[in-house]
Amino acid sequence: MMRQYELVERVTKYDPGADEVLLNRAYVYAMKAHGHQKRASGDPYFSHPLEVAAILTDLHLDSATITTALLHDVIEDTDATRAEIDQLFGAEIGALVDGLTKIKRLDLVSKQAEQAENFRKLLIAISSDIRVLLVKLADRLHNMRTLEYMKPASRQRISEETLEVYAPLAGRMGMQAMREELEDLSFRRLYPEAYETVVHKLVDIHEKNEGLVEEIRIALEAKLSDVGIQAAVHGREKKPYSIWRKMQNKQIGLEQLSDIYGFRIIVENIADCYRVLGVAHTTWRTVPGRFKDYISTPKQNGYQSIHTTIVGPRHQRVELQIRTKEMHDVAEYGVAAHTFYKEPTNGASGNGSSTVLNPDSGPYHWLRRLVDTLLEGSNPVEFLEHTKLELFQDQVFCFSPKGRLIALPHGATPLDFAYAVHTDIGNAAVGAYINGRHMPIDTQLRNGDEVEILTSKTHTPPAAWEHFAVTGRARSAIRRAARDTMRRQYTELGRRLVTSALQAQSESYSDDRLKGALPRIAGGKTVEDVLAGVARNEIAVDEVVRAILPDANLPALAKSPRAKARRHQPSNQEGWFNLSKVMGLKFRVGQEIEEGMSLPGSIPLRGLKSDIPVTFEDGGAVPGDRIVGVLTPGEGIRIFQIHSPRLKAYEHERWIDVTWDINRDQPERFPARIAVTALNEPGTLAQIAHVIGEASGNIDQVRMVGRGPDFTKMLIEVEVWDLEHLNMILSGLKSQSVVSHADRVFD
Repeated sequence: MMRQYELVERVTKYDPGADEVLLNRAYVYAMKAHGHQKRASGDPYFSHPLEVAAILTDLHLDSATITTALLHDVIEDTDATRAEIDQLFGAEIGALVDGLTKIKRLDLVSKQAEQAENFRKLLIAISSDIRVLLVKLADRLHNMRTLEYMKPASRQRISEETLEVYAPLAGRMGMQAMREELEDLSFRRLYPEAYETVVHKLVDIHEKNEGLVEEIRIALEAKLSDVGIQAAVHGREKKPYSIWRKMQNKQIGLEQLSDIYGFRIIVENIADCYRVLGVAHTTWRTVPGRFKDYISTPKQNGYQSIHTTIVGPRHQRVELQIRTKEMHDVAEYGVAAHTFYKEPTNGASGNGSSTVLNPDSGPYHWLRRLVDTLLEGSNPVEFLEHTKLELFQDQVFCFSPKGRLIALPHGATPLDFAYAVHTDIGNAAVGAYINGRHMPIDTQLRNGDEVEILTSKTHTPPAAWEHFAVTGRARSAIRRAARDTMRRQYTELGRRLVTSALQAQSESYSDDRLKGALPRIAGGKTVEDVLAGVARNEIAVDEVVRAILPDANLPALAKSPRAKARRHQPSNQEGWFNLSKVMGLKFRVGQEIEEGMSLPGSIPLRGLKSDIPVTFEDGGAVPGDRIVGVLTPGEGIRIFQIHSPRLKAYEHERWIDVTWDINRDQPERFPARIAVTALNEPGTLAQIAHVIGEASGNIDQVRMVGRGPDFTKMLIEVEVWDLEHLNMILSGLKSQSVVSHADRVFD
């Protein structure tokens, strides 16, 4: 176990101005606090915080962080209190220790909902001060190194948590060396057979290629020395987990992996990086598609390097990573290696130095943005899903027309790009230009693409767009916009239903009148809640009307007389589709409506993009049809053409009187279905499509439902302006010699 003076010497070696008094006090306090406590291995418990502190000294962290490492378990596992830590070591260290105490209690592999909530707390805790995460990662690394002493169930849980959360977090913070060790330790515990297989294969390959790494290293150093470049060349084999993950992703065997060997070439400056690249490419053949320049476009975690793959000695593919010493430190130690991390602040005890991390730095900015996304959303489970995607995915780099660089996960689309620029841009996005070409908004982006987003102020992102969005930011925003839109639509539908019912009583509606009636409505917290509940069929319209007009005589809303009349009326005498079962509102047909007017008490219906939630039954309906609406829970109003055979299935549902509300200045299309029987010969479909197109109809879908030797029957989903337009299309189809029958259908 490391002695007190040895720890202090390790810190002062890289930080001569370290607060030795603070370190000595923390060492003694933690050792006394843990007293005779033992770890599962039988070692004194104090050996654990001491090893955590030692790991952090390898990262050259400040006195406050090392002190926090020594104290990180005292509140949780001893009688020490936060107040006592604040008094002895200062509020700064007290806050760090308290943050670590809260994290320790979190179970990140529990049931999904609990796991999501705990992960939310973890990110909020570490976002306030990145040193909390650094100490936690060191704590987890030492626990993984000594995991064999734990019970099997605990080993499984801790390994899963490490592989799913802490290793990717270390990677996102740029701490590659720690990430690789955490991954390999977890891999060995979770998949022992796979681990042993990969390790044995690596041993075989190493024996087969004995001396290859040294041979390549000497060849590289000789070539660079010939052109006067001073460089340190380090060769290494890739880690077992990295190899296994690549085998899983590419579905290939170990023998098919081409870049098991990698070399890091460390030079003095950026100019030498590109000189080394020139030497490598002029000396050995390069592998196409294996070049990446992370110096000109760094990763979000601050990583910079040039990657290229060459065919080296013995025809072995070799990956080269070319970087400066500063870049190498950042690649290995991440946030802990940044020069901006070493900014002095007032120490906890007043005579030492502390460290801060610039919130605008690469890795910390990613973490802060992640927390901002969390705070905007309402569902921790969704957030956990999206965060895991961002933790594990690599990146592509795209540019805005003004040259702004946007880093996105692989597979990202212009929609993800739009949301990365700003949520309002994403919500208004309707299309995109990629490298000057108009492309679909779900096109996958590639490195170097220039993306211009087309927007519309009246646009709302469809909920279906979530399925091709990749980033958590985009998915969360789309879900939030869809929820807001749906709530607005339900509220508007409920307002129209209540207004219609009040008009039947010669009364007018206002939100203020409903607000005054809220105490008399069950479940009525706000006006919007009540109106949305009415639209979802969760609150009866007559209940709302009675609450607004408690003293009024409302015979039309009485249920018992109608129920009694139905009990004594034969089912076959209830009229067309049992119209007498319509509740509260009367269905009207056969009445002509002048332009710009609607029937009293009816709900006006306008277009496929109505401001109320409207869907059309299969077969559709168009202006000119006689229609009826059915209030369906979860859908809003479902519109049926009066001849639709499916309307019978809703005979016991709530029917709503709806009328067409057509704006002649802004015509909209409506859905209809036609069945066409045509000759089975080349060019028939083209003629049918030509007729529909010439008539300004839009074909949404074509299905072949019957095929014989002479004739083919097809169902065509079309969008038309109105019934007259639909009949014109049908007449045009019937006039074609290749068409035998053309009729409108509803099933």
